[in-house]
Amino acid sequence: MEWSSLKHAVVWFRGILRLHDNPPFFNAANRHELQTILPIYIIDEADYPNGFSNMGDKRRKFLYDSLIDLDQSLRDEYGQGLTVFQGNPSNLLRMIFQNLGPGPNYLFTDYMSEPWKREELDNIEVQINEIGAEMISFPAVNTILDIEETVMSEIYKNPKSMKDIQNILTHRLENGPEGIIVGDPLPAPKSISYDSSAIQKLNSETKISDQIVPLAELKRRSNLLGPSSYFPGGETEALRRLKNKVSERRDFVNSFSKPKTLSTNEAGLPSEPSTTGLSPYLSTGCLSPRTLWKEVTAANLGSKHTKPPTSLHGQLMFREMFHLLSRSVNNWDDDKGNSNCKPIEWGQSDPEALYAWESGMTGFPLIDAMMRQLSTTGWMHHLGRHAVSCFLTRGQLWQNWKHGRDVFERKLLDSDWAVNNGNWLWLAGVAPFSMPYYRVYNPCPDGKSSLNVDAANPEFIRHWVPELSSFPSKYIFEPHLAPIDVQESSKCIIGLDYPLPIVDRKESRRVNIDSFKKNLARIAGRN
Repeated sequence: MEWSSLKHAVVWFRGILRLHDNPPFFNAANRHELQTILPIYIIDEADYPNGFSNMGDKRRKFLYDSLIDLDQSLRDEYGQGLTVFQGNPSNLLRMIFQNLGPGPNYLFTDYMSEPWKREELDNIEVQINEIGAEMISFPAVNTILDIEETVMSEIYKNPKSMKDIQNILTHRLENGPEGIIVGDPLPAPKSISYDSSAIQKLNSETKISDQIVPLAELKRRSNLLGPSSYFPGGETEALRRLKNKVSERRDFVNSFSKPKTLSTNEAGLPSEPSTTGLSPYLSTGCLSPRTLWKEVTAANLGSKHTKPPTSLHGQLMFREMFHLLSRSVNNWDDDKGNSNCKPIEWGQSDPEALYAWESGMTGFPLIDAMMRQLSTTGWMHHLGRHAVSCFLTRGQLWQNWKHGRDVFERKLLDSDWAVNNGNWLWLAGVAPFSMPYYRVYNPCPDGKSSLNVDAANPEFIRHWVPELSSFPSKYIFEPHLAPIDVQESSKCIIGLDYPLPIVDRKESRRVNIDSFKKNLARIAGRN
């Protein structure tokens, strides 16, 4: 099939909600022989393990706002917007290509490594080939590595450490005096070919038009979900935050050490992360990982700076590690048939404990503040995630890590199937790369805790758990230990205005460490 005979290209913004470093869009735009380019996005229930309707309000709003922002950027740059559909991608794409008329026509889109996403794209390719269209899929659009090519390499082994993933990156990419060299991100296309008649034709076809979500409807849905959280969706905000937190803060980048960042956010700003806050934009494809890598490299150039695993480059490496593992490890999201998950026998599901944990009513103010922050903003610092994950699993409640994984999947703006499962495997203590199971975080930390909590001035707790807003710092992490006169003067009676602890933290820790140890002995005896 000759390129010179091409007529139409559908660019499916699948996992990319941006114009910069967008290989499918860039390549379609630079095929000057194309008569039209149709940029589309499809809201698909199957995109989300727990179903789109079960996503938390903040996640859905972030998506809607990202689509609205992308539509505006397309209009500003190219005079055309984004056509958003809702339905089954296979059926929709087949109808779209049938209505575009005789080709040859092309589908430009991006590879995604989730099992159901790979299967979906394989099926779509077969279907559109049957009607004379061809699909071109681009790898490594939201990762630095080509995931498929890397895991299929004869020398590939599942990474278990930072050293392992560094070796993989060093082998797969070029290296220079400053370390690993990542390819330059692509610019946004200068122009695109556009024919409004293609959109009009689709709108006139009832079966297709019924599945188009107009811009006004996207805005209505977004507005119904309330005001924007601290993290507005979209590429515009992603690039603004990249500039303000990375590009223009070289000292911050060069001294960045993630374990030293505050889990309770910046002093006086309970919603501003002490990290970059860019993870929601990476996970939704509003920001390219190559773009972030390059900005960090530019800040590091000629300066003394931190190194992986604690540096910003190190955090991107961990992300690559989990994406590779999610592709190469069967049943990555399960506790059965998963080579990276020890078969621990967790306790029977406890609905009351799970509800208390998710709603921030455990009686442990740090845990409750973190979980309320998650529900309100869709975000939580990584050390906060450490604390609440440990508390739910091997620390205090002895519940299966998948319960927590599902809550995070619903609520986190930066929820990423590969990374979310990887983090829960890690923090539950069941993965080869996990910390020792007996290293349990104290849910009532002091100023020396590795959770990096501001114990002297715990405004974070007072902000997210307003019941304790007048509590003295001395008792705020264990308010049930405060004398009754202190509770009365603080206008918060524990057990009435704020719950008593749902478990004895010290006794549960002792019992759970013993249970984990016995599970390991059972597993060793069986092997």
